[in-house]
Amino acid sequence: MNIQEGYKIDEPDIFIPWDIDEQTLTQKLKAHDFKHVTTGYYTISSKSLNGLNCMIGFHFEPRKNGLLNELEFFRTNYNDQEKSFSDFQSHFETEFGKPTSESNGIGDFKNYTWNLENVQIVHFVFDRFGLEEHMRIKRIKK
Repeated sequence: MNIQEGYKIDEPDIFIPWDIDEQTLTQKLKAHDFKHVTTGYYTISSKSLNGLNCMIGFHFEPRKNGLLNELEFFRTNYNDQEKSFSDFQSHFETEFGKPTSESNGIGDFKNYTWNLENVQIVHFVFDRFGLEEHMRIKRIKK
């Protein structure tokens, strides 16, 4: 996958380029069960990265009349936080290689960052009303 250009979803079979507007995204997703959560934010259930089942959130900047600049990966069920974290980490490392940096996080969870030209990937857990996992890809303007 050329993450510099965008993100390939396997199921549904769609390529999402960076910097598209909301109308273009909704046209790409219209035949699939996607949700418009709020201005500048959409979600879809998906499979990508050779079998990673999760939700993907599409974030636009600015929120109103903006361009796609961030993808958020999450689950609707976190019964096993360690299993979820390990699953995300495994799929992302298989696709993008070892993280650029690693640091201690909360409990047994590490903080991981991949810096890939104009894209940054982060994976970490933080405590916000309980432990919350964050797995995100963000387009960095240079």
